[in-house]
Amino acid sequence: MEFGTGSWPVTLESGDLLLRPLRYRDKAEWMALKRRNADWLQPWEASAPVAGGALPTYREMVASLNRQARAGLTLPWVIALRQEPRRAPVMVGQLTVSGIMWGSALNASLGYWIDVAHAGAGITPHAVALATDYCFGTLGLHRMEINIRPENASSLRVVSKLGFRDEGLRERFLHINGDWSDHRTFALTSEEVPGGLLQRWLANDATR
Repeated sequence: MEFGTGSWPVTLESGDLLLRPLRYRDKAEWMALKRRNADWLQPWEASAPVAGGALPTYREMVASLNRQARAGLTLPWVIALRQEPRRAPVMVGQLTVSGIMWGSALNASLGYWIDVAHAGAGITPHAVALATDYCFGTLGLHRMEINIRPENASSLRVVSKLGFRDEGLRERFLHINGDWSDHRTFALTSEEVPGGLLQRWLANDATR
């Protein structure tokens, strides 16, 4: 496992899993992956709450994420896998740490999506654990939060496997798939994983 220095860009690795920055040149691969997973992802996709509003283009999205990352507010990563020796890692999803708060808060929110072909294989909890350890151990954050639609069983399994605490329901919390949607909030603090979340996940995963 290799951690970065706390400055952007940062790439994290654990076994065959990589979290690397989302780049402009990823557009074709990213768009193809989103198209293949359109039906799988649609119920959980963010939408524009203002009538006639539009979500940013791919280039606008990457530019905005890069600005936020350089400002220390966001970590926009691609989830990638090395599937064969000497082959470039293949993109299988996305993980973004956002809303990073410094000062007396030291917390952030984490969101993710994964290719349906790789769902249930332990990739997402592995990626979440890797990102969380970086935020706690390298950045010095104290609390990580994940907000999930109550109907999203796949995502609920991720936080359950990793031991995130259920902190209750937030009504009409985010605009998702065309409507304001309730979310359940799950959280973990650095004191709860003194040995690291990744180490705990890998140890538990090995016994499954």
